[in-house]
Amino acid sequence: MAEDSPKRRKANFNEAETEVLIEQVLKHEQLLFAAGPGRASAGQKRKVWELIRHKVNPVAACPRDVEDLKKRWRDLKRRDRSKLCRLSQGC
Repeated sequence: MAEDSPKRRKANFNEAETEVLIEQVLKHEQLLFAAGPGRASAGQKRKVWELIRHKVNPVAACPRDVEDLKKRWRDLKRRDRSKLCRLSQGC
């Protein structure tokens, strides 16, 4: 049951990684998140996320995979929504 080496967590996203991620996702937003009959296939989306990964990794503290980037994007969106909600409620 004991593992030989403990699982290490990846380093946090630095500011440069986050900026490149946001820039690239917004650039390809229509292709990645469009709804309706004209939306992209899963294969097309996967290629776009790979392209984004290739743009982020040169400035990354450690190599990122597509799932890391998707999770970071979801977290950024969630954080912004909750911040807007708090501001509108006057908390």
